Amino acid sequence: MQIIISNSSKEPIYEQITNQMKSFILSGELQEGASIPSMRSLAKDLQISVITTKRAYEELEKAGFIYSIVGKGSFVAEQNIEVMREKKLKVIEEQLSAVITNSREMGLSFDELQQLLKILYEE
Repeated sequence: MQIIISNSSKEPIYEQITNQMKSFILSGELQEGASIPSMRSLAKDLQISVITTKRAYEELEKAGFIYSIVGKGSFVAEQNIEVMREKKLKVIEEQLSAVITNSREMGLSFDELQQLLKILYEE
């Protein structure tokens, strides 16, 4: 697992960590029960504040991706992949609805939108 932080991103660092760890878990790269680096260790590796990693871990714990045991560390929680997939699909549907609305407003045809989506998807 390698987390990459972009200082030029508009996304806060804790969200970058949170999103990347969610991806690792959902893709199976981090298996259920696997130990993840301690907050201090991750902060040191990424050269960021422990407060930032603490916030990322708290967000992951709230969302049910990890759990922590005092004195032992943090671990990947059991995931219901189907439920997670449904949540992701709902977000994608909402985002695509907004794209369709914007496309119609500017007179973009379905074929042009489809072509743009294909180009972006293949990048």
